[in-house]
Formats: sequence, structure tokens, C-alpha cells
Amino acid sequence: MRNYSSVSGRKIRVALIGCGRIAANHFSAMEQHAESIEFVDVCDVNRSALDKAVERTGANAHSSLTELLKTTAADIVVLTTPSGLHSEQTIEIAQSGRHVMTEKPMATRWHDGLRMVKACDDARVRLFVVKQNRRNATLQLLKRAVEMRRFGRIYMVNINVFWTRPQEYYDSAKWRGTWEFDGGAFMNQASHYVDLLDWLIGPIESMQAYTATLARDIEVEDSGVLSVRWRSGALGSMNVTMLTYPKNLEGSITILGEKGTVRIGGVAVNEIQNWDFSEKLPEDEKIATANYETTSVYGFGHPLYYKNVIDVMRGECEPETDGREGLKTLEVLIAAYLSARDGKRVALPLDY
Repeated sequence: MRNYSSVSGRKIRVALIGCGRIAANHFSAMEQHAESIEFVDVCDVNRSALDKAVERTGANAHSSLTELLKTTAADIVVLTTPSGLHSEQTIEIAQSGRHVMTEKPMATRWHDGLRMVKACDDARVRLFVVKQNRRNATLQLLKRAVEMRRFGRIYMVNINVFWTRPQEYYDSAKWRGTWEFDGGAFMNQASHYVDLLDWLIGPIESMQAYTATLARDIEVEDSGVLSVRWRSGALGSMNVTMLTYPKNLEGSITILGEKGTVRIGGVAVNEIQNWDFSEKLPEDEKIATANYETTSVYGFGHPLYYKNVIDVMRGECEPETDGREGLKTLEVLIAAYLSARDGKRVALPLDY
């Protein structure tokens, strides 16, 4: 058991690096927890994005992480930068003695993820990896059903991510659609759904993947399919594309078991479309209220995720998704890319 410093008697001071698309979700989440969080610093190399962030938050502005770390009073630094930058930035922040929260995916390379965890362990600081979709009410109900073994033996699992990202999306920044800084449809857009493979169903025995760049002018894949065998014997598949016409269509998971069948769909697993178990329980009445309307594939989990981080920083509980949980998803992602590259089945765990 590692000993970590905790914050009590005052607000938790937060700095954020990277003021792009996803940063707005973090600003909103922090605003909802204003009684517990003091936003002190913000950093971006894009002056326009930085100015907008300062206008919204009133935080001190910086154009360099290194310079920010020299003066910041932050207890924790949040990374909403391009994925390929997360590892070096995490290591630099950890070595300064501050906790780290990083957006998904935690890294684009397996060894970088391992380095991040080690650096935070060595510095005795926390590493949080954002997986806000786990906090969605629909998936919380599904997680409890799995933990209660309501399905009996799980036979088959299917996940679909049928979204769209036009060429303009990838052209909006040079790092988008690159192997080094972004990753493709699996690693970037569908990362939270890849997370469900292990979090809900359990350890994976092996997988086989195909990826393709069918329409977008990018280095990485815009579409892919993945076949999975779990150690439990369950079989499953994951189908991902960013080419759905004309807009985001579906983010879904279907579980078929011995004693139950569930499908959660909608644009971002926000609708319980089928919930059928041999044994009925009182909590089944929560299904209707768990459904929610959303036009965003991000869902509404960021404020709930921040609540756990705040409680951890207060020393009141353990993190729901730390660096090691982040590694589980990264391991599946890297195994999928290795399988697609080499045209063979890849077994887990990967060699450390």
C-alpha cells in the first residue's frame, strides 16, 4: 500500500494543460465542483485557445508546461493534450511532485504507458486516467448486473461504434489522424468502448483484428473490426467506423448470457433498449430513469468522474480508474494494432 499526500481544509488546486475540444468538458465539470476545486493555471501553445480558457476560468495563463510547473500552486495537473504527448508530460509533472489526471488514451505506445505508471509510483503521486463513460447510469446498471452474475454464463458480447468524423475534423489540427500523437478509430474515438471489454466482461484470452483506412486522408485507421475470446470462454466482437453517413448513429453494447440478454444503445450507450433476465429484481425499475438524451458522444460522466478524484484527493476513497486501470485498456488497444499489423491472433497479457 502506497502512501499519498491528501488535501484537507481547503479547495483542491487544479491546473489544466491543453485547451482544445475536450477541455470544455473538464471546465464544466470543475465549475460543477466549484465548492471543492480552485482552478489556478491553464496552458496551451495556441494563443487563441489559451485566451478563451483564461476568459472562462480566470486562471493564470502559460504557454509552456515547464514554465507552469515552476510557479503553479496546483495539487493536480490535468492533461487534455494530444494523446502522444501524455507520457512525457505525465513524467515531468510527476517529477515535480504533483498528481496527474490524463484524458484517454493514456498513451499511444505500450512502453510509454508503463513509464507513466512507474514515474508516478516513484514520485508517490496519483495517476488518474479519465474513463467517464463508466459513470453513465446505463453502464452502472449493467456493471452491477454482471457483478451479481445475473447473466449466468456470458456467451457472446458485441460492441458497435458507428460514428462519423469528416475530413475537416482531421484537418483541424496537424496531430489528428497521426500514429504518434493521436491513434485511429479504436484508440481515439472508441477508446471508452474498448475499455468495456475488460471492465465489464473480464480478462481477455486472445483477439484478432482487421483495420482499414477506407475514406479519410490520415495515417491511422478510420474503420476496424475485432474478434475476442475471453478467459471465461465468452466470444465477442467490436465493430468501429468513423465513416457513418450522415452523422453519428450508434454506440452500443449487447451481452447475451445463459439467463439474460441486455442491449444498451443510442448514440453513446445512453438508452437501455433490451433488459431481460430470468430473475426479476427491484432495481430493474431503474431502467427507464437510467436512459438519458444526448447529442454528445462524450456523455455526462465527467462531473461524476471528478467527484471520485476529489474524494481520492481528500483521502476518503480509492481511485476508480488509476494508471493501472488505464493500462488494461491500452494493452487491449496495442494488442489489436499488433494483430492487424501482423495478420495474426494476439494473446494477452502482452510481454512486459
